[in-house]
Amino acid sequence: MTPVNATGGDKWQTYPMIAQLPPDKMPPPRPVGARQFQRLFRGAAGLHLDKADLKRYEEFIDHRIYRLLLRAEADAKAGGDVLIEPWNLPITAGLQECIEQFRKMDETIELAPILDRLAHRPPLHFSYSAETEAMLPDLAGGLGVAVARALKIIEPDLKNPQTAQWELASRIFELLL
Repeated sequence: MTPVNATGGDKWQTYPMIAQLPPDKMPPPRPVGARQFQRLFRGAAGLHLDKADLKRYEEFIDHRIYRLLLRAEADAKAGGDVLIEPWNLPITAGLQECIEQFRKMDETIELAPILDRLAHRPPLHFSYSAETEAMLPDLAGGLGVAVARALKIIEPDLKNPQTAQWELASRIFELLL
């Protein structure tokens, strides 16, 4: 033990540092971007979410972005392109408005976690351009605004969505995106 984790003067007591803890005693990992996620939903629809909702949100966003990239890939292929460009993404007018709303909120979503999670999906046949890749955080933010608003439409008095509301919103988006 080092003096860094010792207390009590002459009768000092040591506490194991996190790196010394056995795997079953490790604290849970801190969700990345939990505060940004909470601000996004509060700003978009007045929803108060907890950290448990972050996993649902990430799964929702990852699935939606992947499906949009699949459609964009088909569009690029039909057009004879070799890269997925921004104009290949099937962004509706409503989703574009949500992306604009997200940009006005001055929130940021990091690109690296999106790319890390996309890497766990089946690979696309086409690569996406640097411009398309740069759009992914705004696309994720716009999808976040859209799902927050959809949750509020599903249940106008909703403050903290539960699994049932998330599933209903996901089913609606499955029909549209």
